[in-house]
Amino acid sequence: MKHKKELIKNTIIIAIGRCSTQVITFLLLPLYTSILSTKEYGEYDLLNTISIFAIPFITLLMEESMFRFLIDVKNETEKKKVISQSVIYSLASSIISSLIILLIGTIFNYKYTVYLIFYIIASILSGLAGSVCRGQGKYKIYASFNFFSSFFNVLLNVIFILFMRTGIYGLFLSYIISNSIISLLTLIKMNVHKYVSVKNIDKSLMKEMVKYSVPLVPNSISWAIINLSDRLLITAFLGASINGIYSIANKFPTIINTFYNFFYMAWKETASKIVKEDNKEEFYNNIYLNLKNFLMAVSLCLIGILPFIFPLLIKKEYVTAYNYIPPLIMSIYFSNLSSFYGGIFAAYKDTKIMGSSTVWSAIINLTVNFALIKFIGVWAAVVSTFISIFAIYLYRSYKIKKYVKLDKDKNIYLNILFLIIIIFTYYINNILLSSISFILVLIYSIYINKNFVNVFLKKLRKKA
Repeated sequence: MKHKKELIKNTIIIAIGRCSTQVITFLLLPLYTSILSTKEYGEYDLLNTISIFAIPFITLLMEESMFRFLIDVKNETEKKKVISQSVIYSLASSIISSLIILLIGTIFNYKYTVYLIFYIIASILSGLAGSVCRGQGKYKIYASFNFFSSFFNVLLNVIFILFMRTGIYGLFLSYIISNSIISLLTLIKMNVHKYVSVKNIDKSLMKEMVKYSVPLVPNSISWAIINLSDRLLITAFLGASINGIYSIANKFPTIINTFYNFFYMAWKETASKIVKEDNKEEFYNNIYLNLKNFLMAVSLCLIGILPFIFPLLIKKEYVTAYNYIPPLIMSIYFSNLSSFYGGIFAAYKDTKIMGSSTVWSAIINLTVNFALIKFIGVWAAVVSTFISIFAIYLYRSYKIKKYVKLDKDKNIYLNILFLIIIIFTYYINNILLSSISFILVLIYSIYINKNFVNVFLKKLRKKA
């Protein structure tokens, strides 16, 4: 019960720090789609995906290793060593990588090379700041860090794009400035400068941390490949404008991913803390079944509400994005369940399973993409994303049995039935049918999450 309360508390803290600005960002979609062309938005999305792909190579994800090892530290000396390994390695590799990217960008005459370098550096600083906070359980500081970096990013977007009309460059500058400044202030707040020293370099600890983080590199890169291959192939075969449409289609499923990440950030710490306790299997099962029901409810309701809100938020130029959203939402659903398993693998420090599973998923994604894109266009990216993510879900579902036996979902057939109903009415796009099906899935969503609802109602009664 203690760990469950801690998980809920940390999730709420993280959500408070990020939720408001994420909502504002989503509401700014009309601004982006009305001022930026589909080509510009596609180019920005591509650069963002390239940076996600490059960062694991640069840092070896030592920030993830720092987070996991900070959970187990017993004194200040150990803390200094763990932080020093990660920060020194990340900063040194960032300098070397920046020079390499500058050289490659100059050779290929890529006009966004400088922006790409600073975009990557800002992302690395953000990763370090977040891991230092989470690894020491400082979730209030972590929430503040996320709030201010997101808030200033949104504010600068409005200033640069709406008032100064800087277009795509405003998107780059907003992210770079907000993340760099807030990350540095957070690192100072956490007194990282007092912990980092070359004297604290420990070869045996470095080896242990690298052993943990290296399998996460193919894991992270494979996820990036799944996203990057879609963008690259769409841009190459169909053009940057079509990639901009595909990017907008992904914005809606990303809502689920955003809110899930609030939970996942807290889950990784809780899963690691409880791994040595006797009741861990009961705890994992309880969280798993509740999470599964909640994610299904959110997925069904999002698909159900889109026929009403999509026309209000998105400019007609992007209207075809509507067709691709439901399968992308279900991809996110299975992706989130897969990452839940990943939290348990990380708790046991078995990151090899995470790496191997996503590598195979990326191979499937690329194969299906290449095979279908000439024939079905954007649908190739949608289909390949769903198949590859569902494959990783099945693989991890099998592998998790090595550590914990998770109960089967009793609502699986009802889930499928309501999913068919809501998707059917989604594509018919009849307001009356959409209204009826949305009410049905809303009632069903409340039913499968009745435990949450009962707890919520009890708290309301107590306050009253």
